[in-house]
Amino acid sequence: MKKNQQYERVFNHFDYNGDGKISPLELHQCVEAIGGELSLAEAETAVEFLDTDGDGLLGFDDFVKFVEGGKEEEKVNDLKEAFKMYEMDGCGCITPKSLKKMLSRLGQSTTIDQCKVMIAQFDLNGDGVLNFDEFRVMML
Repeated sequence: MKKNQQYERVFNHFDYNGDGKISPLELHQCVEAIGGELSLAEAETAVEFLDTDGDGLLGFDDFVKFVEGGKEEEKVNDLKEAFKMYEMDGCGCITPKSLKKMLSRLGQSTTIDQCKVMIAQFDLNGDGVLNFDEFRVMML
């Protein structure tokens, strides 16, 4: 089943009154039903933010943006956690030394020169280290 069909099935399931739109209350109930936490006030804010036609409700495309946006946020949070593990020196970046240290913890034996080469592939600003944005590009 295609992703859009799955979204459509979920959308229709939570469109309780069958009007082809999801209200803030329906969104709140939808997230709660799948084990998430979203207060009614947060649902109202989300609908206000994502509502493209200004009717105070989420159409199907708006709903897809809501679902996809949540996944993107989770990915970024996971990457931030991973970045902290590699960063280690407290400088807000991954250095060849901190990369070597993390890789050795993972059982990979590398030299500082090898780590410099790895970093250079994704070092967009040429400063010899990876900041979070460069790390994100590398991981995606």
